[in-house]
This record gives sequence, structure tokens and C-alpha cells, in this order.
Amino acid sequence: MNLVLVALLVVLFLVIAYGVILYNGLVRLKHGVAKAWANIDVLLRQRHEELPKLVETCKQYMQHERGTLEAVILARNAVASAREKGDIAALGQAESGLRSGLGQLFALAENYPQLRANESFQHLQQRITGLENGIADRRELYNDAVNLNNVRIEQFPDVLIARRYGFKPAELLVFSEAEKADVDMKSLFG
Repeated sequence: MNLVLVALLVVLFLVIAYGVILYNGLVRLKHGVAKAWANIDVLLRQRHEELPKLVETCKQYMQHERGTLEAVILARNAVASAREKGDIAALGQAESGLRSGLGQLFALAENYPQLRANESFQHLQQRITGLENGIADRRELYNDAVNLNNVRIEQFPDVLIARRYGFKPAELLVFSEAEKADVDMKSLFG
């Protein structure tokens, strides 16, 4: 009898230990998603602070391009609003609009040699381009963390722990197909 009791206790201990390991793994993944999002958020905030400086520099030279400048500011505000609400889907759409507006702004700047030669514009353009590249890189890391999290909370036996303790799937950060398309230079200069 004692041997059976010891065997049952060992099995029970192993089951509990396995459950704890699964739970801790799910917690680690959940926090990995949050950390990846925080890395994106830092870059979004930095870009948010740089864009008004860029628009102000461009205003001095681009008197006839007010619509493009206003579109960039509106898109910037949409990104900030979605980021503050934590609405990943809206953020992806707003990001698409902002990236498109920045692409148009930089393309239009080619018509203004004095603007292109302006040291402040060059610095801001390089800074924002670097931030854009950083956001793209971190978006990839974020989406990888989301995929790992979402797969684990659906796999057996992890799904049992995930359901029991309320682990939820995270949302991918997706940009629209229009954002991925090349800028139509003819429409900008036509």
C-alpha cells in the first residue's frame, strides 16, 4: 500500500510540476508580446515627436503642398490615437496612411532643391527614415511574439491551462496592401 501511495504522490507531483511549467511558459509568452509592443511604442513616440518638426521645416519651402502636409499631420494624430487606445487594427490602418503620406512628402521634396539642401530637413528625413526602419524591424519581432503566443494557447495541453487562467490571443500588427505598394511618382508630379 505504501508503495502505491508513494507512486500516486510522485505522479501527482509530476502532473502539478508539468502544469506549473506550462503556465509559466504561457506567462513568459504573454509578457514577450507586451515587451515587443513596448519596443514598437517607443519608436512610435519618437517619430510622433519628430514629425511636427519635419512638417514645420517643409512648410517654409512647400507653400503649394499644404494638402500633403496636412495629411501627414492627420495621419500622425490617427496613429497616436490608435496607439493610446491600444487598438492594433486601427494602428495598422493609421500607420499605412502615415507611411503613404511620408512617402509622398519625401517625393515632393525632390521638387524643392532648397528644402533638400536644408540641413534640418536632411537630419529629420534621416531620423524619420531610421525610425521607420526600426518600426518595421520591431513589428516583425512583435508579430513573431504574437504568433508564438497564439499557437501555444491553442495547442494541447497548453490550451487547458490557457482557458483555465484566461490567456487571450494577441492581435497581429498588419499594414494595408496600399502601404506596401510603391509610390506612384507620376501622380505626385502630374
